[in-house]
Formats: sequence, structure tokens, C-alpha cells
Amino acid sequence: MACQSVQYIAAIMDEQALLGLNPNADARYRQRAMAYFEQLKESQDAWEVCADALAKGIYNDDHVKFFLFQVLEHQIKYRHDALSGPQQQLIRETLMKWLQGQLMNSQPEKPFIRNKAAQVFALTFVMEYLTLWPKFFFDILSLVGLNPNGVDVYLRTLMAIDAEVVDRDTLHSTEDTRRNTLIKDTMREQCIPNLVESWFQILQAYQQTQPEITCQCLEVVGSYVSWIDLNLIANDRFVNLLLSQMSVEELREEACDCLFEIVNKGMDPVDKTKLVESLCQVLQSAGFFHVEQEEDVDFLAKFSRLVNGMGQSLVLSWTKLVKAGDVKAANDTLQALEGKVPLLLQLLVHADDDISANIVAFCYDYLHVLKQLPQLTDQQKANIEAIMLAIMKKLTYDDEYNFDNEGEDEAMFVEYRKQLKMLLDRLAQVSPDLLLEAVRRVFNNTMQSWQTASFMEVEVAVRLVYMLGEALPASHGAHFTGDATKASVLQEMMRTLVSCGVSGYQHTSVSLEFFETVVRYEKFFLVEPHHIPLVLVAFLDQRGLRHGSPKVRSRVAYLFSRFVKTLHKHMNAFIEDILRQIQDLLELSPPENGFPALLTSDDQLFMFETAGILIVHGDGPAERKQGLMRSLLGPLMEAFGLLLDKLSRETEAERQAALGDCLSHAVGFASRTSKAFSNKQTVKHCGCTQVYRDCLQAFLPALGCPVQRGPLRSAVRSFLHRMIICLEEEVLPFVPAASEHMLKDCEAKDLQEFIPLISQITAKFKVQVSPFLQQVFMPLVVAIFEILGRPAEENDQTAALEKQMLRRSYFTFIQTIASSGMNEVMANQGAENIEKVLFTIIQGAVDFPDPIAQKTCFIVLSRLVELWGGEGGMVGFPDFIYKHIVPACFLAPLKPTFDLTDAQTILTLSECALTLKMIYNKRGPEFIQFLQQDYLPSLQVAPEITQELCQVLQQPDVKVFKNYIKAFFQRAKL
Repeated sequence: MACQSVQYIAAIMDEQALLGLNPNADARYRQRAMAYFEQLKESQDAWEVCADALAKGIYNDDHVKFFLFQVLEHQIKYRHDALSGPQQQLIRETLMKWLQGQLMNSQPEKPFIRNKAAQVFALTFVMEYLTLWPKFFFDILSLVGLNPNGVDVYLRTLMAIDAEVVDRDTLHSTEDTRRNTLIKDTMREQCIPNLVESWFQILQAYQQTQPEITCQCLEVVGSYVSWIDLNLIANDRFVNLLLSQMSVEELREEACDCLFEIVNKGMDPVDKTKLVESLCQVLQSAGFFHVEQEEDVDFLAKFSRLVNGMGQSLVLSWTKLVKAGDVKAANDTLQALEGKVPLLLQLLVHADDDISANIVAFCYDYLHVLKQLPQLTDQQKANIEAIMLAIMKKLTYDDEYNFDNEGEDEAMFVEYRKQLKMLLDRLAQVSPDLLLEAVRRVFNNTMQSWQTASFMEVEVAVRLVYMLGEALPASHGAHFTGDATKASVLQEMMRTLVSCGVSGYQHTSVSLEFFETVVRYEKFFLVEPHHIPLVLVAFLDQRGLRHGSPKVRSRVAYLFSRFVKTLHKHMNAFIEDILRQIQDLLELSPPENGFPALLTSDDQLFMFETAGILIVHGDGPAERKQGLMRSLLGPLMEAFGLLLDKLSRETEAERQAALGDCLSHAVGFASRTSKAFSNKQTVKHCGCTQVYRDCLQAFLPALGCPVQRGPLRSAVRSFLHRMIICLEEEVLPFVPAASEHMLKDCEAKDLQEFIPLISQITAKFKVQVSPFLQQVFMPLVVAIFEILGRPAEENDQTAALEKQMLRRSYFTFIQTIASSGMNEVMANQGAENIEKVLFTIIQGAVDFPDPIAQKTCFIVLSRLVELWGGEGGMVGFPDFIYKHIVPACFLAPLKPTFDLTDAQTILTLSECALTLKMIYNKRGPEFIQFLQQDYLPSLQVAPEITQELCQVLQQPDVKVFKNYIKAFFQRAKL
């Protein structure tokens, strides 16, 4: 029967299924091929046909051959242990016959088939090497000899084995890790020397004729060297062979990588130093240290990575030797390290950034070593200076950098600059004085002739001053404090920067760097405020806010707000002038005016905030501030009314959206001005109350607008949040009308965003808003539960999440009312309504698997017990405690969805325990009796456990009870 099924499948395979393996086959055939593949994979013996076809080389089609290997791979990977001894033997024979076939082929298989074959060999090896096939490598090696097709498969198999057994990026189970360790140990004992010998023979035999195979072999050596005996590789014959390949153009990059892996291998620090030194000597005598003569940048990138590895290895050895107290060996290693610095500098300053970037880590570590030395030699100081000059040179943009359309190359240079900044910071730690002096020299030389210098030179000179701010510690004058001589160097540079006219340099990179630096060192202007007018003019004219580049204008808008925030006390005399000059930048840009605005609406937010700060923090009387604020916000209110009227009449969707955006921006701008007020400079103190009341009056009608409801409601709601903080009780008359609008025709998201507003009002004004809250409370609750009760699509994740967030917001609102001492808001809703609300809280605590909402519900229940659960509390509430709150405290944690390993759920359980504790505090022995005689027996809790729980509950330490409750429910859920 088995034989028949095999023959039958073979027939189908021949005629139909295999047609669908071709990527160009139509969907019907492809589907049939997929179904057939599944059938073959699951069959007990049909896969043997595939094995037979592979061994005999029946098929020529590449896709079919790949398919056959996939079927075999599935058997080995998922069903190997279920195969009989003869079937396992069949797999081994199949693979060896297929390999034998490769030796006779004049043309090797396509790479994707060889890779798949190597994976199947590697899987078989992993499954059988320790038990069934200990001679795996010997069998393969004796078969392939030095046949190039066979060697290719052998090397690919070794890389596939590395991926299965060694690769640290692959996550393995504990069992697989143990097996892999055993495989490596057995290989070290039984066959690694033979494998290494085979690699040597391959490298020697093929370096002239088969560069591809030689490169593969070098990759294998590099991969295996991390866990085999290094002496097998790091010996004269092997290293000389590798070094000879460093001179062969097609092999040198791979040989470099191989040497890098050898150098990276963990070993004794003294031995590592010797290894690196011997490698360096040979490389140096072979002429590899003449970096400037090498034109192959791809090779140099690999070579700089190798030098980086050697340098970092020496640093690590030095660190270990210093720690061990081996002074002589540490000094020898330090000497070896110093010997590599000239090479490091050649590579660091190389024109190609990839080559330079590859050496940065070694440079960083070398500077770290210098930082730890008690004293620096003249040579080390010279090295520091050379590194500094290299960094300054490499920070410079090149001609090809595209500032208008930054792509991948530009992004890579920005990343590379970050690495150089890291080096500069480390330099500052090693020798801050040297760095300060070097920057001063470069900066002063450039500023003396900035008009004729290239933008790259000017930008980097200013950039270096900017970078000092983070690189130098405050004691070195980065913040104009501490040592006067050091502070004066930076002050002198800042004086030059703001007065030499470089702010007018016509290049975006220089403009941006100028303003960034001015704002970084804003404290300079506190020391020398007479420079402020000069810089203000630059901010306000074509160098800054009116620059030709939108990128510069945008950044300057933000930087200007920062500058004004810090220095507004020194700008009192210029307030009106500044406001007049930026007036056109504060105008709304209605969609129909057709002119591109100088600033985006996001940039304008900063401008309005800046204007607000200037007005609020000016020295003048309240009347002046009120007048200026009205001049600022009046045009916004006027434009808002006109645009809202237009929107209500507009029928075209695109224009409705544009008008809605514009209206939202207007509200946002007004809101942003309010950020200028503080505890000292309040709205009231500045005489601006009526201005903001007028804004409310102007904006609130937008809540009733039937189009663009979402954006408009969101904007006005945000403004109300700000006004609650700024206007205080003056905002209250506007709240009822606003709430009425926002509760009308609302969706889950609207309500969810409205509740925090009501909660904010409740928490801030408490008793003052009690009448309003009593009025709005039930309509709000009804609206919430109407939305929560709406049916939704089963798989609509967005709707489900919105409902979850709304439910959470609702419970938080109830918590705010309860914890603000506003219990009369609920108490005055009538018995039926109170009951409805209480049941929603019980339901939230028990029925919904959302620990955040559940925790809030238990906090509310605990608070309500505290308010209403004692003598003289709400009529009927003790009955509610026993019928509903106590059961909730036990039923919620017993639910399967209540995960006691989850941190958020544990917090919920903690609140649940506090609720039980609060019930005991309010009801005393009566509650204990209820638990002992009624409730816990109804849950089939054993009498001794009931007794134990009640005893712990009566103890004063609540922490003990919390711990007990956790253990109680953990036991109950077993």
C-alpha cells in the first residue's frame, strides 16, 4: 500500500504539481503546488520519492530541486525522531549521493540551491552528529577532496552549522543551548584540527584560481575562530598565508575580516598584546601602513576596522593588566598602543568618512586611557592635538552636501558628526585647556576673514564654539562662571561672533549655526546685555525670521522664543518695536489668500508664545499689558468670527477642512499666549482677564458648528483647559454652555476627551461647581453608557480601544468627584440614579479585564465606604456593601483574566485589599461575622482559612493584609 501511494504521488508530481513551482505559473497551479507540498510534508513516506529524485538527479528544473530539498528539510527539522532507522539512513545516503553528483557536474548548482542543500546538511548534522553520524565531516571531506563544487557545498555547510550552533543572535531554548555546547566540545575533541587543515589546504590551493571559494573559506575561518583553539590559526604558516592574501585584490577584504575575527578572540592580555604586535609588524613590513598610497577605499574601510579591532584589543589588555597590578606588562601594552596612534591618525583624517568612522571607537578608547594616566608625556599631548585637528577637519561639510534636499548620504554624515562630537567630548575630559585653545585659534582665524572663507570653514568654526557648551565642564567657562581667565576665552569668542557680522553670511548652515550658538550661550547676554539689540535685529530681519530658507525661518522661530524667555528682562525698551516688526508673522493665513506664509502654523505658535512673554513680563503697568495683549489677540478674534461664518456656509469638503484647520490654529495661538503667565504674573495681575474672557466668548460658538466638529471641539476644549488654570473662577460662567455643546451628538472619543475637562474643573473649584456638576452628572453618565452600549464590529480594534479608554475616563471622573469631597454631587442624584452609578462601578471592578479601570473602581469603592459606610452614612449603603462590594472584592481576583503575575493587576489587588480594610474600619465586628458565617462559607472556603483571613484583616498593619490577600488568591486559583 505504501509503495502504491509513493508511485501515485510520483505520478502526480510528474504531471501536475511541479508546474506550479515556477514563479511565473498561474495562481491555480501555484495553489496546487502549495497543497501538494503540505501533503508531502505530512505524509509518512511520500517524502522518500523526493529523496530518491534528489539522489538520482531526476529533475533539471531549479525550482523543483529547491522544492525537493524543502520537503527533506521539513522531515529532518520536525519529524526526525519519528523516522525509522532505515529512513534516517536514507536521508544520509541521499545527501551524500546528491553531493557525489555535484562533483561530476561541470556546472555547479545555482547559489540558492547550494544554500538550501547546505541548510539541510547542517540540520542533519545537528540532529545526528552526536549519535548517528560522528564521521559527518570525515565522510564529506573524503568525498569532496579538493573538487571545487564539493568544497563550495562543504564551506556553505560549515556556515550553516555556525548559524545553527554558534550564532549568538539566534535565540535558543535551554535544551538546544546544552546540545550546541556538547556539539562544539565534541568537535573540538574529534575533528577541529582536521577541519582547520582542510581550510589551510583550500586557501592554499585556490587563492590563485578560485577567489570566490577562497573568500568563502576565509569567512568560515573568521566565524569558527571565536570558539576553537586559537593556536590552530594564529601560527606562522596560517597567518603568513592570510597576509599573503591581503595582497591579492579579490581576497584582501575577506582576509582583513578574517584577521579582525582572530584579533577579536578573547584571550590572556599578555598573549593578546603579543599577537597584535606580531600581526602589526608583518602588516607594516608588507607596506599596509602607508594608508595615503592606497586607492581602494573599500579595502581601506575593512583595514581601518581591523586596526580599530587591534587598537581596542590593546586597550582592553592594558585595562586588565592595570587592574591586575602587572605594571611591566601594562607599560609594554601602553607602548604598543602608542605605536598605533600614527596609523589611527592617518585613518581618522582620511577623506572617506566610512574609513574614518571605523576607527572612532579605538580613538575614543585611547583618549579614555590617556584620561586615566597621572601625567601626559609631550608625545601624548601632541597626539591629543593631532586628534583634535583631525576632528575639526572631519567635522567640515563637503561640497556635495545637499542642504535643500537631505537624503541618505546627508543622514549618514549627520550620524558620523555625532560620533565626532563624542570624540570631542572625550577630548574635553582629557585636556579641556588644549581644546579651548585649539577652538579659539580656529575660530579667530576664520572670523578675521569670514567674508572670503568658504561656508564649510565658517560653519565649522561656529559649530566648534557651539560644541564647547556640552563638551567643557561648567568650571571651564562654558556657562560664563568659574575661572575668570577661562570664562573670558568663551566670552571673547561670543563677542566676536555677535559683532563681526558673520550672521550675514549667505549660507543656511552658517545662519542656523549662528542662531543655535547665540541661544546656547544666552547666559553670555546676561553678563554683557549691551549685545542684545544687535542680536535682536539679526533675529528679526532677513538673517533670521525673514531668511530666504523656510528651514532657517522655522528653526529661528523656535530659537527666538528661547532667547526671549531667558532675556526678556533686558528687552523692555524694545517690546513695542519687536511686536510691530513681527505683526505680519502673527496673522492667520486663511486658505484663500493664495500667498505662501513665511512661517508654518507650528512656527507661529512659538511666535505667539514669544509675543505673550514680551507683553506679560514687560515692566509697564497693567493697562499697557492689557492694551498690548488686546492688540495681539483682537485680530485673532475678529478673523475667527469671519472664518467661522464662512465655514458654516461652505459646502466643499476640502475647503471646509482648510477653514477648520485655520480656526483651530487661531484658538491654538491664543492658547499659546497664555503660557507666558506665571504664579507671580497672573492674568488678573496683568489686567488681561477681560481679553481672555472675550476670547472665550469668540471661540465657544465653534462648539455648535456642525462641520469640522472634531478639530474645532478639540481646539476649544484645549483652550478651556488653559483658561481653567489662567482665569480661575472667571471661567466658570462659560462652562455650562460649553459642556452642553460638547455633550450633544458626541462619539466615544469626544466624551473621553471631555471628561478630563470636567475632572479638572471638579478638582480645582470643588464646592464652587457643585450645582453645575449635580446638573451635568446624570446627562454625562447617560451619554457615556449610551455610547458604551452601542454595538460594534467584532474585530474593530479601534472601536474597542476607544470604548476601553472612555470607560477608564468615566471611572477616573467618579474617582475625582469622590476624592474631592464632592460626594453630595452623587448623593443628590436620587436613589435610583445612585444605584445605577454604583452598579457601573461594581461592574467595572469585576466584569472588564482591564486592571487600570479595575484599580480605579476599587479606589472609588473604598472612598465611598469611607464616606457612606459608617454610622450616619447614606441610608441603605451598608446593605449595598454586603450585597455587592464585598463580593466584588473576591469575585474580581478569582476571575481567570485576573493575572496575578502582572504588575498592574497586583496594584488592583492592593486597592481591593484596602477596600476590604476600609469596610472593616467602618463596620467592625459585624463585617467579620458576615465573612465568617455568611460570605466565605458560600464560596466553600475552609473554616481554618476563613479564620486566618479574618484574623489578618483585624491586624493594624495593612501591608501584612495586602501580602496575605495575594497569597490567598494565588492558593485559590491553583
